[in-house]
Amino acid sequence: MNGPTSELIQHQWQLDHEAVRRIQLDRLNQLLAVAGENAFYQPRLANVRLPLESLDQLSEIPLLRKSDLVPDQPGLPGRVFALPRSSYVRYHQTSGTSGHPMPVYDTPDDWQWWLDCWEHVLHAAEVTPEDVVMMAFSFGPFIGFWTANDAAVRRGAMVIPGGGLSSEARLQMIADQHCTALCCTPTYALHLIAVASELGLDLRATAVTRLIVAGEPGGSVPEIRQRIEDGWDARVIDHSGASELGAWGFGSADRRGLHVIETEFIAERLRFDDDTPNGVPAADGEEAELVLTGLGRFGGPAIRYRTGDIVRGFREHRHACRFLYLDGGVLGRSDDMMVVRGVNVFPSSVESIVRSVDPTAEFRMIVTKRGAMDALAIEAELSPAGCETLRDRFQQRLALRVNVQPVAQGTLPRFEGKARRLDDRRGASSDRDEPAAKPESSRPE
Repeated sequence: MNGPTSELIQHQWQLDHEAVRRIQLDRLNQLLAVAGENAFYQPRLANVRLPLESLDQLSEIPLLRKSDLVPDQPGLPGRVFALPRSSYVRYHQTSGTSGHPMPVYDTPDDWQWWLDCWEHVLHAAEVTPEDVVMMAFSFGPFIGFWTANDAAVRRGAMVIPGGGLSSEARLQMIADQHCTALCCTPTYALHLIAVASELGLDLRATAVTRLIVAGEPGGSVPEIRQRIEDGWDARVIDHSGASELGAWGFGSADRRGLHVIETEFIAERLRFDDDTPNGVPAADGEEAELVLTGLGRFGGPAIRYRTGDIVRGFREHRHACRFLYLDGGVLGRSDDMMVVRGVNVFPSSVESIVRSVDPTAEFRMIVTKRGAMDALAIEAELSPAGCETLRDRFQQRLALRVNVQPVAQGTLPRFEGKARRLDDRRGASSDRDEPAAKPESSRPE
């Protein structure tokens, strides 16, 4: 089955906001008509008059949280996947970042919709049938780059599966097969730079000209993006998505942020606090949580899903693509935010500062409670002098004194998929920062 053409995608990127809203309303009503037959959504839509006459009525539908999806027992799919199991052909699961992995299912049509969304990412990366694309991920049950793999194949590119290989073997295959594009996480792109350096390989001499990165913030963080681009002599294209939602974002032309694929998703930017549990719309430039409604996954609809992603969105901007622009991409996660001596700190901000000192150093954040306040400590594979520089950099950039301790090279885990550098101990009572136990190695295999 063919996906949207590059000409159609380019046309969609140039639609004005009112034209996009008309498309969204029509597709939303189609989705709601089907969702009305879904046992999960029937009580949620009971007091909503359908079809909607305006997107302004979307707020009448309750917000959807990850906890709403979680089934009664592990192993069952998310509650929105309510069709007979025989209707589904693809099984994946969430990464389990905030609990047990949750199975997610896709029908054949839903999977094709995933690929249609990925076409926007591949178009932004200028992937053509002339390209050879390395998929540097495990090909396990997590969604990872599975949809990127199938979308690139559908586009006519040669796709190299890198599952089950060591980093050294992947680098050799990239060189031998003259790969022109690489799909991986930002962390793994940096890891490959370090491995290549150890092996005496010059990644800048490979045929790779583009890296499509996803799975964690980094592709739109200047220090991380620049280090990847310098190490590979290639352009970084950021991407964002979620197992529960689909592939919803692609990197802007200036590589400083993301666009939401608004012909496939409705984006709301809402600010939440104790007085406004249902959220209030944020103005352009305000930090807010991204709430998304996917318009093409009929077998497991995500309607007004609270992503937990903190973004700084702009409806009015100067980019050629007119879709909603998120400056800096995903800034952080609402559930990962730390308030250290009155300063809101996200792990992505910490990583940006670490990368400004040493682009490839591995590190870990340890968060504890001191009374009512969060306390942050850093373990880093840096020299004592490097740790001192990092302490100064935190003071300059965040106006915070952060405890930075050196650890031996190779002590901290390495990650192929989503990096998990945050050791959150705020649930345990503690009056001081505790040193972290030595972890087991998790180098990519």
